[in-house]
Amino acid sequence: MPPSASPSASPLAARRAAAPPRQRRVDRRTLAIATACAGGFLAFLDTTIVNTAFPSIAGSFGGATLAQLSWVLDAYFIVLAALLVPAGGLADRLGRKRVFLAGTLLFVTASVLCAAAPSWQVLVAARVVQGVGAAIVVPVSLALILPEFPVAKRAAAVGMWGASAALAAAGGPALGGLLSELADWRLVFLVNVPLGLLVWAMARRSLVESVDERATGLPDLAGSALAVAGLGLLALALVEGGNWGWTSAPIVASAVAAGVLLAATARRCATHPRPIVDPKLMRIPSFARANLGLLLLGMGFFSTILANILFLTSVWSYGILTAGLAVVPGAIASAVAAIPAGKLADRHGHRAVIVPGCLLYVAGILVVRTAGAEPDFLGTWLPAMVLNGIGLGMSFPTLGAAALRDVRPERFASASAISSAFRQFGGVLGTAILFAVLGSPVGLGAALDAFHEAYLVSALWPLGAALAALTLAPRAAAAPADADADAKVVTR
Repeated sequence: MPPSASPSASPLAARRAAAPPRQRRVDRRTLAIATACAGGFLAFLDTTIVNTAFPSIAGSFGGATLAQLSWVLDAYFIVLAALLVPAGGLADRLGRKRVFLAGTLLFVTASVLCAAAPSWQVLVAARVVQGVGAAIVVPVSLALILPEFPVAKRAAAVGMWGASAALAAAGGPALGGLLSELADWRLVFLVNVPLGLLVWAMARRSLVESVDERATGLPDLAGSALAVAGLGLLALALVEGGNWGWTSAPIVASAVAAGVLLAATARRCATHPRPIVDPKLMRIPSFARANLGLLLLGMGFFSTILANILFLTSVWSYGILTAGLAVVPGAIASAVAAIPAGKLADRHGHRAVIVPGCLLYVAGILVVRTAGAEPDFLGTWLPAMVLNGIGLGMSFPTLGAAALRDVRPERFASASAISSAFRQFGGVLGTAILFAVLGSPVGLGAALDAFHEAYLVSALWPLGAALAALTLAPRAAAAPADADADAKVVTR
C-alpha cells in the first residue's frame, strides 16, 4: 500500500491523491478560463441589458426626458471607458487576482444601489459606481486568461472571452425585457448580485495571483478624470444639440470645453510616466490599427443595438419582452460565430476574418433599414439579426486579438484595458450620435424616416472598421529577441 493512502481512505480520495499534477493543473486552468469569461460576461451585460428597461424606468421617473435617461447608459459607458486603463495598470502593480476580486464586489454593491435608486439622478450616480467596478473587472479578466494559452492559440483564447462578452452585450436586451416583464427595471440590476457573487467565488478558487514587477508609480488618475469630463461634455453636446440648438451657447461651450479637456488628456498621455493610453503601445502598428477598428465597430454596435429596441417598441409597437426576444437570434449567432472565427484567425490571419465580419454587420444594418411601418419579423428582422450576429462574432473578438497580437505578455492587462476602452469610447460616441440623429420625431412616418437615417449613419462605422482592418499585416510581427527576457510577470 502506498504510504500516502490509508485503509480508511475512500476510493474517490485515493483517486484524487493519485491524480497526476498535470491533470489537477488542467482542472484549475479550465475553471480560471471560465471565471475570466464570466467576469467579462458580467461587465458587458450591463452595457445593453438596461436598453429594454427604458420604458419601465421612464414609468418610475415620469419627469425625466429621454435625453436625461440616456445618461443611465452614457454614465456607465464613459466611466468604464476612462477607467479601464488605470484599473489595468493598478492590477499589474497590485496583483490581478486581488484587484479582480475587489472590482467584482464593487460591481455587485453598485448593482444593489442601482436597484434601490429613488430617482433618476441617484440611478445615474449608482451607474457611475457600477462603471468603476466594471472598469476593474474587464481588463483584468482578459489579462488573466491570456497567460493560460501559448502565443499561437491566443486568438482562439480571445475568441472564447469575446464570445462571452458578445453574448452578454447582444443578449442583454432580451434578458432585460424578460426581467422587466417579470417585475420592473430594478430586477435588471438585482440579477447581477447572484451572478457577481458566483464569479467572485470562482475567482477565489481558480485564479493565480500575478504582478508586473516593473510597474512603478500610480496610473494617471488625473488624466482619467479629464477623459471622463471631456467625454461627458462631448456626449452632452451631441445628445442635447437638437433640443438646445447646435449653435446655442451651451452646446458650443460644451463642445469647446470637451475639445480642450480631451486635448489635455492627450497631452498627459505623451508626458505622464503611466498614461491612460501608452504612446509606446500605440506605436505598435497592429495595436493602433485594431483599436481604431474597435472604436468604429463599437460605435456601430452600441448605436444599432439601442436603435433596434427603440425601433421595435416605437415603430412596430412591440412590447418590452417581445422586443427583447426579437434580438435573441443575433446574440446566438454572435456567440456561435466567435469561437470558430478565432480559430480561422489563428490559421489565416486576423484581417481575413475581420473584414468579412464587418461587411456582414453592415449588410445586416442595411436589411433592417428596409423595414417598413408594418412588422415583418421573418422576412426582414430575422435575416438582419443573423447577419449582424455572425458579423459581430467574427469581427469584435478578432479585432481584440489583433490588437494584442504583438504585445508582450507583461503588458497584457494594460493593453487589453486600452482595447476595451476604445470599444467603450465607441459606445459613448455611437449612442450620443444616435440620439442626435433620431431627435424627437412626431408621428409614425417621421419616426420611420428618422430610424432609416439613423441606421444609415450607423452602417458607416463598421464599414470604417473594415477599412481599418485592411491595413493590418496578415501575420504577427517578429518578436524582439529579448521579448521573453524582458518579461517580469511573477505568479504566485
